Amino acid sequence: MGVNYYKLLKVAKNAMEDDLKKSYRRLAMRWHPDKNLVNKKEAEAKFKQVSEAYDVLSDPQKRQIYDLYGEEGLKTFDFPPPDDAPSGDSKFRFNPRDAEDIYAEFFGGSGGGVGGRGGGSGRSHHNHSHRRNGESRHHQGKKKAPAIESKLGCSLEELYKGATRKMKISRNVPDEFGSKPKAVEEILKIDIKPGWKKGTKITFPEKGNQEPGVRPADLIFVVDEKPHALFKRDGNDLVVHRKVSLLEALSGKTVELTTLDGRFLTVPVDEVIKPGHEVVIANEGMPISKEPNNRGDLRIKFDVKFPSRLTAEQKSDLKRVLGGGL
Repeated sequence: MGVNYYKLLKVAKNAMEDDLKKSYRRLAMRWHPDKNLVNKKEAEAKFKQVSEAYDVLSDPQKRQIYDLYGEEGLKTFDFPPPDDAPSGDSKFRFNPRDAEDIYAEFFGGSGGGVGGRGGGSGRSHHNHSHRRNGESRHHQGKKKAPAIESKLGCSLEELYKGATRKMKISRNVPDEFGSKPKAVEEILKIDIKPGWKKGTKITFPEKGNQEPGVRPADLIFVVDEKPHALFKRDGNDLVVHRKVSLLEALSGKTVELTTLDGRFLTVPVDEVIKPGHEVVIANEGMPISKEPNNRGDLRIKFDVKFPSRLTAEQKSDLKRVLGGGL
């Protein structure tokens, strides 16, 4: 018997035309490849099987031959036309219809509803070579909804080390009969790469609401950098500000920092620190996303705190120590 088309389409052997259409509509919506981007290969196979089953069972001649000889007989042999066929009909030879053509009949437009596979300016009903290359086919005649942007707030630690976010979204899609919208929830995984900057965009194609006659909008997450208590980002560099007393500025200062990945960093500063003085530590800044082995710099900027007043004794001591250099 080969493939059981009735079982594939989930209908009884005495199913009527309305039963076939109802079942095909439900299964086609479920298995269309553009609705199953994660398991696309499995979906494509299921979608083709369901379409072939409907093609055979909805055609009285194909169905009659299938019921008599099964799938192998239907596809292998030539048969004379049925007794009730009009005179002059030639022998029957099985020629399956394209799955996307059947889908387009149900869901409208030569673009075929939720989209398909192929390149160029649109899918042709007579040339299917483009669909074999696995590229996305344009939705001919369908306008696409404007993209939806949403902020993705990231801590500086996440942008330094990388992280994984799981975003729960809810969107409207047609029900199994394609007549009413229903809300579905989905988890989207975002892998935040080390070195990403504010404004980086992560796009999930056509994950917006699905409405009749309109291609779903793309869902775009835009990275937004949260303020950090210690560090400030400047391009690929990290900047930290430190206040030092006049005594520390003159005698030296050891700066102690905890890096964004939890390391303890000790930076001795032996030279005289002037107002606005900056110490640069190479390769202790942010990762560079396009250069995985490179980092920016860590810049420590100093602010010298001068005393608001000095006693006569303090002034005398300073003059004695510093001499004319005061």
